[in-house]
Amino acid sequence: MKEINASEISKNVIQMIKKDWMLVGAGEDKFNMMTASWGMMGHLWNKDVMNVYVRPQRYTYEFMENNDTFSCSFFDESYRDALKLCGSKSGRDINKAEACGFTTRFIEHAPVFDQAACTIICRKIAVYDIDPSQFTDSSVDKNNYPLKDYHRVYTGEIIKVLVKD
Repeated sequence: MKEINASEISKNVIQMIKKDWMLVGAGEDKFNMMTASWGMMGHLWNKDVMNVYVRPQRYTYEFMENNDTFSCSFFDESYRDALKLCGSKSGRDINKAEACGFTTRFIEHAPVFDQAACTIICRKIAVYDIDPSQFTDSSVDKNNYPLKDYHRVYTGEIIKVLVKD
């Protein structure tokens, strides 16, 4: 893998998150990851940042809470079944990295998977909860939060972007 600047990511970021999906991972001695298709990347507070959204009932939530860094890993289409598994099974019950055949290493104290085409490593700089009283479009709450299990938002400063050579 080689390191690039965040501004050198050549793929459409909306496509990467929405269609290709990503694995959001945190932890080092013990870690977990989950598939996500909600997120944002941009420039905020004079930093290149990534926002990820994690519901409190997800096992990954405790790893996001207890670690200062996290990773967002993007894979090519041949890993779609692995991403489906990581989005439907809990790391409380299985070792998802092992089940998917991922080779895991840790960079900046965040999990990195050798099979990923692109990995973005972030340092947490802000954490906040979705507040339904702030929705100006009531359909957002109605259509996305029937269980009232609002996401926690993690804003991370992008500290490293790794891509396959």
